[in-house]
Amino acid sequence: MDKIVEQMTRMVAQRTSRRGFLARLGRLVAGGLIIPLLPVNRVLSQAVAQAAESAPGATPVPEGLEAMVKHGNPNDDTACDYWKYCAIDGYLCSCCGGGSHDCPPGASPSPTSWVGTCRHPGDGKDYIISYRDCCGKTPCGRCLCTNTKGEMPLYRTQLDSDLIWCFGAPTMVYHCSTAEIVGVK
Repeated sequence: MDKIVEQMTRMVAQRTSRRGFLARLGRLVAGGLIIPLLPVNRVLSQAVAQAAESAPGATPVPEGLEAMVKHGNPNDDTACDYWKYCAIDGYLCSCCGGGSHDCPPGASPSPTSWVGTCRHPGDGKDYIISYRDCCGKTPCGRCLCTNTKGEMPLYRTQLDSDLIWCFGAPTMVYHCSTAEIVGVK
């Protein structure tokens, strides 16, 4: 057994260098340190954990997640299932002092936006919706919606909702998001 281990150790020592070993070890350590930085949606899992800890049968709504659990009325612009919000990603301005297509006072609309196509449940038509971030105030923190229907990767930026779309605004500080109809498909 000792001879086999000695032969294998010598064979590895002849074919590798200390620098190569240290380089591989460094890559492994650096890669392991990056794993916690990967994007993970922890908001919903926290809400589920809080609901599980509460009394049986009760489903409390954590602050800021009202729109994620509101369902039933597709015409309620403070709910994530509002028909125009099929591709919105962010806090709803309708919960932050503005409207579904108006920024709240003190926030300015970004000159850039991303687009999506949503079907109106009443007339069955598809509408082109422009989603615009309101900038200049601290994040609202109410009615977070992460609807990603039709979202494309970052190389198709006009269809990517994960960016902060405050390009060209007086400040890059994100507050909330609006949805405005710009045409019929």
